[in-house]
Amino acid sequence: MSSKTYFIRTFGCQMNEHDSERAAGVLESMGYRPVPDPARADLVLFNTCAIRENADNKLYGQLSALKPLKLADPGKTIVVGGCLAQKDQEGLAAKVPWVDVVYGTHNMGSLPRLLAQADSAELPVIEILEHTEMFPSALPARREVRHHAWVSISIGCDNTCTFCIVPSLRGPEKSRRPGDIVTEVRGLAADGVREVTLLGQNVNSYGRDLVRRGEAGEGRRNRTLFAELLHAVGEVDGIDRVRFTSPHPKDFTSDVFAAMRDVPAVCEQLHLPLQSGSDRVLRRMQRSYRSARYLDLVAEARATIPGVAISTDIIVGFPGETEDDFAETLRVTEAAAFDSAFTFEYSRRPGTAAVDLDGHVDPAVVGERYQRLADLTRRLSLAGNEAQVGTVQELLVEGPSKTDPSRVSGRTRTNRLVHVPAGPGVVPGALVRARLTRAAPHWLLGEVEAVLDAPAAPRPEPVLLPVLR
Repeated sequence: MSSKTYFIRTFGCQMNEHDSERAAGVLESMGYRPVPDPARADLVLFNTCAIRENADNKLYGQLSALKPLKLADPGKTIVVGGCLAQKDQEGLAAKVPWVDVVYGTHNMGSLPRLLAQADSAELPVIEILEHTEMFPSALPARREVRHHAWVSISIGCDNTCTFCIVPSLRGPEKSRRPGDIVTEVRGLAADGVREVTLLGQNVNSYGRDLVRRGEAGEGRRNRTLFAELLHAVGEVDGIDRVRFTSPHPKDFTSDVFAAMRDVPAVCEQLHLPLQSGSDRVLRRMQRSYRSARYLDLVAEARATIPGVAISTDIIVGFPGETEDDFAETLRVTEAAAFDSAFTFEYSRRPGTAAVDLDGHVDPAVVGERYQRLADLTRRLSLAGNEAQVGTVQELLVEGPSKTDPSRVSGRTRTNRLVHVPAGPGVVPGALVRARLTRAAPHWLLGEVEAVLDAPAAPRPEPVLLPVLR
């Protein structure tokens, strides 16, 4: 077995974080061990994102910074995988010829073979598959956090949003069988995990391909497969919290809202991407819902799920967006009263249909609009958090505060970040009851009233999950 070291840097979304856990698991199954500094690592792996242009810039900047290290130590292995590798392919190796291995979104399981080829073949070794051969969950994983785990329920996407490059990089939607997902969650619970996040590019449409292929199983009880999955995962002993991301408004069904209400483990948190409040822009984005339908979903969620917190994604400056269009985004944002929002300036992405649309907006105008939206979402977030002051909430402790060593940080069931004083039993993975005392737009302060359930003593090493077939 090798005694070499590795370092992984992840760009982008939760799907990529999950992929990085699997890549780390593959490397550790080969005998590698992690180090915190790329300069000290024998192998450096970048798991890339291609959704926004700044991800490209960050990657190529960090690869350039590694060039002197590679020249000083030709035995250091540099690997680039994921969405940007799938997009750029041979072009990536041409830009940074000191990279040893390039692999795409569909062949992470090939990493051991590609590394073996890199030891003996002419570099770089490039393998980009067009179709997925296995789910990432079929690979071992190394989890840094014991109490939380990502669980992939589907990969790929069948939507055609004009701003999004994901379908062309991750392929059509493919769902895992429900029994395989539940089996994985049971194994995670046995290993000390108490919170899982179900991952998919569009979780609401989970299982439609299984139905088409006749693999959906029995006993659906007049619910969609995703609602059934929430019930099944939420009933696993030891799992206290279930979250999911990301849904698409066009596919949201009332039985999912009912599951969020009726299954105790499913958290009262909904991430519902808006993207734009203008119906004209939504049409240009090929988002097959309109602002009225979106606000109806928000109203249904709040009427069905007591105390639900709703977050969203919004793009500012999409091609053709006028001041009137942007005013509609502000109107819908105000009406929805989002608890939090991830806001983005539109980024040109070669390979997306939006690149060829007319009416690209002047960057100065986009920046000014972005600031107005950020001011609004900050005000709404503060109002939502201030409404929590004085309430008592259950927190799942995540770890030490990043800014105050006397405090630890945790999340409420609605995914609000809360900082509380450190104390006996207030450790990562513990469930505590805290009274909230002070609010800011993106966090709250609280005082612990009781430790509800402290975790067992952690293992000395992060968990390496077994292969799941």
